[in-house]
Amino acid sequence: MPSLKDVKMKITGVGKTKQITKAMNMVASAKLRGAQARIEKFRPYAQKYRDVLTSLASKVEGSSHPLLEVHPEKKACAIILVTSDRGLCGGFNAAIIDKAVKLAKSKAEAGMQVKFACVGRKGRDAVRRIPSFEMMTSYADRMGSLDFALASSVAQECISGYENGELDEVYLVYGEFVSMAQQPPRVIQLLPFEAPAAEAAEDADANKGPSCDYLYEPSEDKLLGTILPTYIKVQAYRGMLDTSASENAARMTAMDNATRNCNDLIKSLTLLYNKTRQASITSELIDIVGGAEALNG
Repeated sequence: MPSLKDVKMKITGVGKTKQITKAMNMVASAKLRGAQARIEKFRPYAQKYRDVLTSLASKVEGSSHPLLEVHPEKKACAIILVTSDRGLCGGFNAAIIDKAVKLAKSKAEAGMQVKFACVGRKGRDAVRRIPSFEMMTSYADRMGSLDFALASSVAQECISGYENGELDEVYLVYGEFVSMAQQPPRVIQLLPFEAPAAEAAEDADANKGPSCDYLYEPSEDKLLGTILPTYIKVQAYRGMLDTSASENAARMTAMDNATRNCNDLIKSLTLLYNKTRQASITSELIDIVGGAEALNG
């Protein structure tokens, strides 16, 4: 049985750990409010942008813009991987990285060269440990101060590679913020841009209500030259905002679980301390009674 001093030191250490986890929970909660507000404001804009682009793409030929062209031979693809810079958020980063690695392996098995553009330290470090994949670019320690310029620079490199023929497909892998309890990893194809299937589009229009036809000025072909590259940047920025909100939600949950575990551990250690103390007292009483009996005898 451990000594009283050892048990007391363990209780003190767990108590200090509990203070840290509780403070981190409060910090993550404060950051989540701002991140959640940003993604909730930006998400309708990104969705509407996709709707307008879908309407535009349906009225032009696939060869009207390089980003609409499907390359006949698939040689290389790029994966934009968005993760957090810090850990202590449960299995959040591991799920996103696992999703991206599975996608990369499937493309590599199809004979394609896989290149990564990583935003976030965790994703960058994970890709570096896999020598078969190429690191195209990486941005670490930037998830705490996201701006559209970061998403624009990441997306522009992929756009240039696709237009030059160096890339044949571009995917975005990020953590989607659904709720406090759900932050599933999501994969979307950015290039080549594919409009929703006709049946899916009809179902979506039926759910939204009456549809309308847009008139564009200047022509659709000219508008695509501006809207299509911006759409890639908008979706990349949305993925970063989603990941930022999901990271803080996952960290809140992880720290809350850690705080509860600390409380349970403190209770069990306190019970052990009391048992050890009682055993020590009982042992001393037995020694005193035995000594007295020996003197009386």
